[in-house]
Amino acid sequence: MKSILVMFCAVILLLACATPGKPVTADNVYTAASTYQKLVATYPFIQIANQTAPASIKVIKDISYVSYGDMDLQLDLFMPARTPAKALPGIVLVHGGGWRSGSRENLAAMAIRLAGLGYIAAAISYRLSAEAPYPAAIHDVKAAIRWMRSHASEYHIDSGYIAVAGGSAGGQIAALVGVTNGVPKFDPQAQHSQVSSAVQAIINIDGLSDFTSEQARHYEDDPAKKPSSAGAWFGGTYAEKTELWKEASPLSHVGKNTPPILFIGSAQKRFSLGREEMVQKMTALGIATGVVLLPDTPHSFWLFDPWLEPTVNAMSEFLGREFALSP
Repeated sequence: MKSILVMFCAVILLLACATPGKPVTADNVYTAASTYQKLVATYPFIQIANQTAPASIKVIKDISYVSYGDMDLQLDLFMPARTPAKALPGIVLVHGGGWRSGSRENLAAMAIRLAGLGYIAAAISYRLSAEAPYPAAIHDVKAAIRWMRSHASEYHIDSGYIAVAGGSAGGQIAALVGVTNGVPKFDPQAQHSQVSSAVQAIINIDGLSDFTSEQARHYEDDPAKKPSSAGAWFGGTYAEKTELWKEASPLSHVGKNTPPILFIGSAQKRFSLGREEMVQKMTALGIATGVVLLPDTPHSFWLFDPWLEPTVNAMSEFLGREFALSP
């Protein structure tokens, strides 16, 4: 017993001393498998969407798209295995996980299906809240878009048609990335590059559009959580960082240059807050927008069959229309 205790203490010491000075990576508690265990009792018919690519899809994994000191951020690229006759539209996919967890692997199934429909899809990693606070993730996604545009000829991507999409926290991030096209504060890399990080379309899947509403703050600024997921990302509560919470709300940035946006939502109203106001603003400005709701669905529905197929079909229909793609 004494030797076991000594070994246990040694392991704890090693963990405490490991990789000094390295960014801390959040525990990946948000996966398709862990979410399945939470949902299957209520939705016994669901299955985790297949993350294995068929022979018709080519996957290039672990591509480094931006570096910060000794840390590389990577993406996985999904495309048709056959070289296309013409360049294909690109789409950057941003995973969810409350800004503190999750991984790009969660979007592999979606990327595979998008590639099967004729898109070049990049599922990306970005800095989580334990590694770097807001707005670091926004910087990262814009860097991934710039990488995709910079490598357009290499991977047969049409650099004029690039979209950004994400689910949950990734949906909020994707929307904020898109509505801040050309805003220097959100794109420090632009100072050193002539390549644009602008997107031509946005898809927000069950992600918040407004952090500041009373309803949103009920969930995102819960005083019982010290900190809440949003509070950890922002580095403070709404009372402490009011302007920052507003700045991070995609609703705050809607203007005449906002790209078209598709919202895909679950039956969980919590995650749609701010969506109606965004649609109203965009409609008044004559900007294309759409809302697709999947009835009787939980949050994170896009990780599972039978819901992934209608999600991807809605994405492809929207992008096909906005990008004027041939059917």
